[in-house]
This record gives sequence, C-alpha cells and structure tokens, in this order.
Amino acid sequence: MDPLPPPSAAPPIITTYYGHEGQIQENSFIDCNDSGVEFVEAQVHARLSDVIREPNMAELNKFLAVNPTGVGIATLLAVQINFFDCGGIAIGVCLSHKIADGTSLVAFINAWAATCRGEVKIRQPYFDLAHLFPPRDLSGFSFTPNDGITKEKIMTKRFIFDKEKLAMLKNEAAAASGDGSQVKNPTRVEAVSAFIWKKFMEVAKNKMDVKKMYVAVHAVNLRPRTSPPLSEQAFGNCWRPSFAFISTSGDEKNGCPNVLPVLRSSISKINSDYIKQVQNGEYLNHLSKSKDMFMKGDIELCNFSSWSRFPVYEVDYGWGRPCWVCTTTLPFKNVVILMSTPCGDGIEAWVNMLEEDISAFRS
Repeated sequence: MDPLPPPSAAPPIITTYYGHEGQIQENSFIDCNDSGVEFVEAQVHARLSDVIREPNMAELNKFLAVNPTGVGIATLLAVQINFFDCGGIAIGVCLSHKIADGTSLVAFINAWAATCRGEVKIRQPYFDLAHLFPPRDLSGFSFTPNDGITKEKIMTKRFIFDKEKLAMLKNEAAAASGDGSQVKNPTRVEAVSAFIWKKFMEVAKNKMDVKKMYVAVHAVNLRPRTSPPLSEQAFGNCWRPSFAFISTSGDEKNGCPNVLPVLRSSISKINSDYIKQVQNGEYLNHLSKSKDMFMKGDIELCNFSSWSRFPVYEVDYGWGRPCWVCTTTLPFKNVVILMSTPCGDGIEAWVNMLEEDISAFRS
C-alpha cells in the first residue's frame, strides 16, 4: 500500500461538523482552532473483490489513517481513501470516541456523502447534548481510556448469521425455558447476543476452577429513550451500558441458564428513570463498582455493541451504495460488534476473543 500526498483542503462538510478539526484541551473541551483533519489517499495494489471475499482481519487496519486504539492519539477525525488497482474504492474513517459514538459517526458519514452528491440541504447536527448531560468531574474515579485492553493475543472472527439461521436462533431463544420466563418475539440482536454470550460462558466454565459472575454489557443508545426522544442528529456520546448478570450455577441440562430474559430486562432498565441518574451523575458510582469487580477478576465480561440499525448501507457518495461495510479488529477480550449484512436480512458478528479460545468457541 503506497501513501499518496493528501489533498490541499479538507472536505467542506467539516464546516458543518466544525468540532472535528479542532483539538481536545484539558480533556474537557474542544478548541476549534482550524487545525484540520487527517486526510490521506493510498494506492492499494490488490483487487477490492479479494478483500471482501476473504477478509484478513489483521490487515483491515491498513485501510485506516491512524491506529484507532493507539494510546495518546490527538486526532479527532482521520480519513483514508483507498484506491484499488481494479478501480474499487474503500473509505476508512476514524472518529475519536472522546467526542462521538457510533450513531454520530454514521450521521457524519451520511452527511458527508450527501454533500458529495451535491445536496444543498443536509440534516444539521445538534451539538447541545451537554445541556442534557452535563460534564462530570471524573478525577475521583479510576476510569482510563485503556480499560479492558489486554496484552494477551486477541483474534477477531466474523460469524455470519443469515435469515434462516436468525429465524432458527429466535425460535430456540423463545423456547429456551419452560419456567415461564420465555421472551416472545426476540429481536435479531437479542437472539444473536444470547447465543454468543452462552458460548462465551461455556468456554469460560471449561477454563476456570473458581466460579465467577458472568456479565453481558450492551451499549444502549439513549436518544430514543429520552422524553421527548432526541434526534439521531444529536452529536456526541449519547449512550450508556446495560449490565445483565448471570451466576455460574446455571442449569446442568443446557450448560448455561436461559439468558435471553436477563438480557432483555437489563436493556429495558435503560429508561427515563435511568436517564435521570445519568443526568445527575448517580450512575457513575455503579459503573465504578462494576469496573472494580472486573479488575479484581470477580466477573467475566462479554461486551456487545450493535450497529445493525445504523444506516451504513445508505451511504452514497455519488457512486452508489457500498457493497460492504465493516469494522476492524479490537484489542479487547470478549467484545462483539454486530452489523447488518449487505442484503439487510442477516447479521455479521465480529467477535474479539483470546486466541486460545478460538477452537473452543467454534465447537
């Protein structure tokens, strides 16, 4: 991959999303100093179809302008345009999680694409989230940007659940227990999350001598859960984690308990009452306690983030919609990113796990 000189100017969409080309000061505000964004063009001596047909997870980061998990990265936005020998194009975008979440990232990319198509009126971002969720002093907490990063060998595997497989998982999940705790009409995300979480628990049980508490953490978008609901154009980190707890006692017949009701219940608790706790900062104490338990080894975490509803396949720069949208590898143990398949009927699960767990997870 040969880097080419960057263009002379940043895309005009940056004037709308003006904070992207500034710098974070004192880890509390953005200095909009017109410093610009990282914008790189690269020539890739390969065919785009080869990358899509058999993606090499370890190689995907090469299509990004920066290492997305690099320590001390000052860049808020970095874009790399990759030109393949066959004429195909791949656009790699990194947006700092300090200023935005996945919803905001996709909103920005769609607005940028609309600008490239020549649209004059684009959906304007809303930057006033700080009025609803005031910044908090975290000096008394032990949160760090690298929490959860492990030095152990992590591998990423992609598991594709097509329409038929999803229907089977949903039926199995809905009938998982006869104790009255069944979940009617489980969503695709619930069914896949329950299936993967149980797999992780089975792997962990076979490795551990000491019983632990298992916790599934799901990233939940707060925008539709506020009263009144916020627009998807509300820019920032407008999400919080839900925590589903399962003891290791599980039923012996299935190896693990019925996890779907626990998952649904934990996510449903992210409601208006919880949002009030977020607004007044009460939730930070609960989050800190959960982190302490994790650092002590008392719990085994499995983290989920669903991008399946993000309109990533609506992005059109004027050449048509993308043939594939993906994430990259992450140096975190037991982290799962869920994305829609190009046809929209299935789900791709990008599972980051310890290398030693790969064979056990597959079986």
